[in-house]
This record gives sequence, structure tokens and C-alpha cells, in this order.
Amino acid sequence: MGNWIASIPSPSDGVLHLGPLNIHAYGLMIALGVIAGVWLSGRRLEASGIGTREDMSTIALWGVLAGVIGARLYFIVTDASRPWKEPSRWLKVWEGGLGVPGGILAGTLVAGWVIRRKGLSVGGVYTAAAPAIPLSQAIGRIGNWWNQELFGRPTDLPWALEIDDDNLPSGYASGTTFHPTFLYEVLWNLSLCGVLLLIDRRIKLRPGRLLAVYVVGYSIGRFWIEGLRIDPARAGGGWRLNQWMAVIVGVLAAGYLLIDFLKHSSDETQEQAADEPAAEEPAAEENVPSE
Repeated sequence: MGNWIASIPSPSDGVLHLGPLNIHAYGLMIALGVIAGVWLSGRRLEASGIGTREDMSTIALWGVLAGVIGARLYFIVTDASRPWKEPSRWLKVWEGGLGVPGGILAGTLVAGWVIRRKGLSVGGVYTAAAPAIPLSQAIGRIGNWWNQELFGRPTDLPWALEIDDDNLPSGYASGTTFHPTFLYEVLWNLSLCGVLLLIDRRIKLRPGRLLAVYVVGYSIGRFWIEGLRIDPARAGGGWRLNQWMAVIVGVLAAGYLLIDFLKHSSDETQEQAADEPAAEEPAAEENVPSE
């Protein structure tokens, strides 16, 4: 199959050795993703006039903590390897195992609570943060490459991923190369970040609706990427659990956007009509008496 010229090699070790320090690359990628996301969302929040970068840093601190806990709980409860039966694995986040659906739900809810406590616009902050979420995910997903995990089906495409024999799933021969699903999700999320920034610049959406657009976009990408993966997962009806979650959440977000648009379309029409200058009425003809 693939070779070193036409394939992507995997790191031999998921730990970065910097002198006496041993840094788990998976955790480092998550941290770098968070830093990038906080930077972008803080910059957008300050530009909107709704809040400051310091406000976003505080919101992100609570949101990220809740997101990591939610993502880990989602993994522990839903993963096919049944990690809930092994308490010794529950805190080993550096080994991988963060469920994005649980992280997004917990992070969004806790962030909303903090936003209200600070007296800021929830919709406005969500709009500022929407493009930053896929940016964070794109960087964090690189951690799967370092851990040699969550790759896709075998392939001999030029960008196929090499996996060490120690990390090969059972039943696959040494030298088999796989779809680099981590790379697919990195590229999808970076593209989604750019699309959200473009939409926000050119289309006037109601506050917070950009976050729903993100959910729709991420769900579409996650559905097809998840379908390529071969790691053990709960499944039913021909789809993996995370594919079902992507469909359900994506449809709900799309339905919300549609209902919101139909509900407020008349309001926007009235606003546009109010902004248009009133047409000048023709002057009334004077009644001139006939001679």
C-alpha cells in the first residue's frame, strides 16, 4: 500500500520530550486550540462592542472546563470499550477520549450561564464565539494524529496515513495505510471557520443564529467523517452513534434556523419598509374659480 513518499507518517511517540519535561502532545493540541479559540472570539466580541476580551476569557474559562468534563463524560458513557467500567481510565484524558457532542452541549450551557451572570447578550457572545469553536476543534483534532487513533478505513490514496504495528487494529497487516480522518476534520473545521466569518460579514443574522449555522455545518462534516472511521463504536441501523447524533442535532439546528427565519421575516420586511424614504405625495390642485 502506501509508502513514505505517498503517505502521511505518524509520530513514533505521543509525548514531546523537552529536557526534563514530558508533554503529552494530545493535551498540548487541545490547549493550543483553546488559546486560538479564545483569541478569535475575544477579538470578535470586543469589535462588536458587546464586551471585552477579558469578558470572553472569563466565559471561555468556565465554558472550556465544562466542555472538557462534558466531553469526557460523553466518551465514558457511550464508547464501545465501556470505559465506565474502569474508573482508573476516567481521568486519563491525555490518552484520548473526548466526545464532541457532550463537550459542545456542556460548554454552551455553562457559558450561557456565565454570560447572563455578567449581564451580557447571550446571543451576541454566541455569535462572536461561533467561528472560534471550529478553529479550536481543528487544532485539537491534531492530537489524534499524535496518538495514532480514530483513523478511517484502509486506503492507498497518496495522503493515506501510516500506523505503527503496535497501534494497528486486529486483522490488518503490517504496512496497511488508512484514511487520515483527523486531517479531514481539520480541513473541514478550518473551512467552516472561514465560512462562518464570511457569513457574519455579509449576511445580517439575528444574535446567536451563527452558532446554529455552526452546528449544522459541523454536523454535516462529522456525519461523513464518522462514517469512515473503524474504531469500535456503538451503532445501530447501519450508522454509528455519533452519526445519529450528528443527524439529530443538525436537523434540530436547521429546523430552528428555518422557524426563526419564518417567524421574523415579516419583522425584517417592516424594518426595511420603515427605512425607505416616504414617497412624496403630489400637491393638491388648487381650486381656481372660473371667470
